[in-house]
Amino acid sequence: MRLRQSLPLLVAAALAGPATLLPTPALAASPAPVAAAAPASTSAVPGRAPTAPKPFGAETAAPSSSEQLGRTAAPLPADQLGQALQPTGTAVRSAPQSKSAAAAQHALTAQAPAAAGCAPSDFGSRSGAGLVSFVQASTTDCVSTLFNVTGSDAAAVFKQSQMLAVANAFKAQAANYSGDNSANLLQLVLFLRAGYYVQSNNAGTVGPYDASLTGAVKGGLDAFFAGSHWKDVSDANGTVLNEVLVLTDSANIQGQYLKVYQQVLNGYDNGYNAFPKMVKAVNAVLYAPLWRANWNPDYVSAIGADPSVITALANFAQKHKDLLGTANQFLDVNAGNDLARTAGDGGSVAAFTRPLVKQLLDSTPVTGSTGPLYVYTAYNANQYDSTQCSTYGTCDLPGKLTAAVLPNTLVCDNRTIRTEDLTPAELATVCASLRGEDTFFHNLVKDDGPIPGQYGKSITLAVFANRDDYLTYSWAIYNNSTDNGGQTVMDVTDPNNKPVSVMYKKSYIDGFPANVWNLNHEYTHYLDNIYDMKGNFGTEISVPDIWWIEGVAEYESYTYRGTTDTQAMAEAATHRYKLSTVFQNTYDNSDTVRTYPWGYLAVRYMVEKHPDVIQNMLGHFRTGDYQGGYAVYNGLGTSYDADFDTWLNACAAGACYADGPTALFDQSVNGATVTLTDKSVETNSQASLASWHWTFGDGSSSEDRNPVHTYAAAGTYTVNLTVTDSAGKSTSTPTSVTVTTGGTTTLPTCTDPRTDALGQNCSRPNQARTAGNLDYFYVYLPAGTSTLKVSTSGGTGTAALYYNADTWASPSAHTAASTNPGTTQSLTVTNPAAGYRYVSLYATTDFSGVTVSTQF
Repeated sequence: MRLRQSLPLLVAAALAGPATLLPTPALAASPAPVAAAAPASTSAVPGRAPTAPKPFGAETAAPSSSEQLGRTAAPLPADQLGQALQPTGTAVRSAPQSKSAAAAQHALTAQAPAAAGCAPSDFGSRSGAGLVSFVQASTTDCVSTLFNVTGSDAAAVFKQSQMLAVANAFKAQAANYSGDNSANLLQLVLFLRAGYYVQSNNAGTVGPYDASLTGAVKGGLDAFFAGSHWKDVSDANGTVLNEVLVLTDSANIQGQYLKVYQQVLNGYDNGYNAFPKMVKAVNAVLYAPLWRANWNPDYVSAIGADPSVITALANFAQKHKDLLGTANQFLDVNAGNDLARTAGDGGSVAAFTRPLVKQLLDSTPVTGSTGPLYVYTAYNANQYDSTQCSTYGTCDLPGKLTAAVLPNTLVCDNRTIRTEDLTPAELATVCASLRGEDTFFHNLVKDDGPIPGQYGKSITLAVFANRDDYLTYSWAIYNNSTDNGGQTVMDVTDPNNKPVSVMYKKSYIDGFPANVWNLNHEYTHYLDNIYDMKGNFGTEISVPDIWWIEGVAEYESYTYRGTTDTQAMAEAATHRYKLSTVFQNTYDNSDTVRTYPWGYLAVRYMVEKHPDVIQNMLGHFRTGDYQGGYAVYNGLGTSYDADFDTWLNACAAGACYADGPTALFDQSVNGATVTLTDKSVETNSQASLASWHWTFGDGSSSEDRNPVHTYAAAGTYTVNLTVTDSAGKSTSTPTSVTVTTGGTTTLPTCTDPRTDALGQNCSRPNQARTAGNLDYFYVYLPAGTSTLKVSTSGGTGTAALYYNADTWASPSAHTAASTNPGTTQSLTVTNPAAGYRYVSLYATTDFSGVTVSTQF
């Protein structure tokens, strides 16, 4: 089964399954994240609007940075590049949800079982001491849901009198802060942060906030920082400190806390790395006030009067370069970010900062482990202090980076291929592949030439040596987003836009020309935009046509290369979607399975069985009539669904296999040992399978047909099988294998952006709830799942485990349970039906540090 991951713009809680809605428990994590805020502007710099950035919203789960397919049709705006970074897996909401996302969230929430005492009305109906008591008696998950309130709820919950009551309570209690949340101080801080966020986006409804609120919040902050426990190096303190530091930014009083920020930066050492929450708190200073506060004249004046925090930033960036190349490198990169950002504040601040920026750039190599620090610092120096680019040596930063990282070039007709490490022979292979793909594409879509009046008839293909270099350099050179496995950036309506497909080499051989992942998929996007799709990307996706946009790229990639799409074949056997459902695919309503393998299947079916419909549709698209093109296939209704369903059976049985070999295998895992059984086939060929080559993802390999391999450590590995037939034709198929070392199951953290989502062979660590509360989860099971095992382990306290096939699980609503004393629980469900299934941990007593795992 071919690995694919989530779309770059995919909503975190994407729906999976036809006409299936995912319920949301009342205490669920916040919905899909929004891109980080634009870099702040400051009136101290001519030409920059003095627009204050919105306060940060709730922290949410961020999209995984794993390999993904990706596409865009226009460069990203500068305000989405070069931003301060968050730890992997987190994001902060900086803008309200879109109406569609908010409506979807409302619809989902409406299906959830109500949780007593966590509706907006429960907060809005209370005031004064009653409100304070209620906030502190609520869970932090519950208080975090208030970041989403709007309308009359926003006014009732967050009018100034409510905020003052909570701020005064924060002030009264902060002096007794003990280094953890045992007194529920965190709930007060979260409420205040939510209030600033909601009021900034609903000011007309909530009403103004005046100096009395600022004074009360400042009083609480002063009391908090006057104590000693806020410096405790522990995760318990880090959880609270992170939110308090962000609150200084939300209240726009950053200039009052320069000494605090300086103490945080100077206090950090590598001993903090054992405490992820404390590391995150350090990053809060870098990510929030020191990155965003430059718009605030009071802040700029304060650092002008006392620039010691700038020195602390520069020292941090220089001192902690050892973090580069580690999971915590965002700390050092953000210090460089903020230093360069500060150089744009003008006046004495700029004069003080510029030599420090130059010193950092001059002492930081462009390539190697220091690359991320150099790139982000240089980019932001250009962005905010562009008049000094000659001093910094960054006037042509994209050119400088290209020369350093992509030195090898081949002009292949209208294509320029720039690469990091492809040999001349590999460059020739890529060129030949692209030339042949031109002919294949034109025969497929039967176009009449380029769409008149559009630009971009030549393209650059940039190929990085690996994913790390792609993440480090590509965005600063080509303005692409990087949470993907490649991206085509173009806008055919802009005469100055130069199309580029950015990609990188796979970490293992997977059958692509010169091992350049997604080469033919991304190049199809370019051809499709030149010959089939009039207008820019926003125009193209004004109707549900993602089944075509992504499906044709997948179909061409596999069919042109003569390779079987094994994931699509496996999906065909499930009959998961009707053709009429796939026709409605958008980037918002489709997960990767529905987008890629099902897009492939839909395009293949229509090309092979109804080419007249494809030509009619493309005839509209080529004139920019997207509504007309949509009407062509939308008008079919369900008329093709039955035939498509029959076709899927034949497809999965082998009719859609490529001629020659197809690599297929089964796996069986027992502890740390995986048994692999070859199921490869030879199709429409007189040749026979001749050899097998396995790589196990841990550096080892085997030439056996059915190997057994034991891993040294638990984890998830990519196993790849390459089969070669007697005619010399090879093909590869990868899949993931998750193994344990025996005893308590140790599985990788689930990568779904929603933190309440479980998945296949993964876990959610560090779960905690107070007595009487539920920790809700869900898992989506594919068709054919024979056994679901759910287990919990680790931590302290007593947590009961519940399962329900139909709704959120609880002690009063479950079909299976494990209620042993302590936190070690396990239950197994046999032959579960496909779809969403529900799991919860119930706190018989307070529990913390618990890991919940699912295996199927």
